[in-house]
Amino acid sequence: MLGAVRPLDAHSLPTADALSRVLAVDVRSTVDVPPVANSQMDGYCMRARDVPVAGTRLPVSQRIAAGHVGVPLAVGSAARIFTGAPLPPGADAVVPQEICTRDADTVVVGEVPRPGAWVRARGCDVATGTVVLEAGHRLRAQDLGQAASIGVAALTVVRRPRVALLATGDELTPPGEPLRPGAIYDSNRPMLRALLEGLGCEVTDLGRIPDQLAATRAALAQAAEVHDLVLSSGGVSVGGEDHVKPAVESLGRLDMWQIAIKPGKPLAFGALRRPGGGEAHVIGLPGNPVSSFVTFAVFVRPFVLALQGARDLAPLTLRLASASTWGRADRRREFLRARLDATGAVELFPNQNSAVLTSAVWGDGLVDNPAGQTFAPGDLVRFIPFASLLT
Repeated sequence: MLGAVRPLDAHSLPTADALSRVLAVDVRSTVDVPPVANSQMDGYCMRARDVPVAGTRLPVSQRIAAGHVGVPLAVGSAARIFTGAPLPPGADAVVPQEICTRDADTVVVGEVPRPGAWVRARGCDVATGTVVLEAGHRLRAQDLGQAASIGVAALTVVRRPRVALLATGDELTPPGEPLRPGAIYDSNRPMLRALLEGLGCEVTDLGRIPDQLAATRAALAQAAEVHDLVLSSGGVSVGGEDHVKPAVESLGRLDMWQIAIKPGKPLAFGALRRPGGGEAHVIGLPGNPVSSFVTFAVFVRPFVLALQGARDLAPLTLRLASASTWGRADRRREFLRARLDATGAVELFPNQNSAVLTSAVWGDGLVDNPAGQTFAPGDLVRFIPFASLLT
């Protein structure tokens, strides 16, 4: 799936608006941060050599606040200085005010400073020419702060993927409407829309598609015209009312169908032809809500991030002790809903059925369990937190 990805085009965006977007080009600093040496503390700055012993008294020759520039420091004097204020020429050390005693126009320095004490050197954070943020990096709040600290007002980022979302199934009913006999509420579309938007996608919700081949074909063909990705839920298995697979095959190609994981076996991936040329990616997720949730986390998330040019696609995986027993080895790789208990061990939800969405609400991650493997309390398991798997 990742091999089929070609990153989308890029555009410029104000730095303040670029949260969660992916950089298209490196950000290189044209300034030093800080631009001049400045004080880390409220206190007094001086020449270190002018204080040979603790208790030395120096005249206070000036006062320097942040945002203001002092005059060259007279030999044998000190300057009152505040956090962030630039050191005046001649000063090479700061002594915090707690260690000094002010007496009218003089100060008694309570310790012998070393050169550089409590001073932020010019460029100690960022030196001119340094790449502070690399292309392919997904921007966090601290990254925006870093860009702003070097004066960057706009960033070149990959545009948001345009994703069409649809669900198949005659049984689906929108929340808020009365349930007719045999129907269920549609939980997948609100869940998948939220997951897509959380990854920076522009989502078009096409609603519920009837269990009819013609209707499925028409919806997929329309969605492919203006979207980068078409994401469907349901209709990808082998039942008589599952029409996504034949619809995709008739409108483009199916590169993958059915994978050896549980839950989520009937996952489909391929491409849909556009009438004017080109293709839209298509991913068909299973209809069971937990299967849809897990396959989104494992397959759709890295795919969508790759469309945006992101390089770091692998979620954080922890090796932790299990607090539960799993005695039912499966021939498929399993993703079990779990959470950390008060001791930091991994506890499984009692019911791992793919229709029980409560397991994902209760849990805070997945256990990635290899095929054919059981485990007991104390055994190490691979735990993937939702915090890194869904964002």
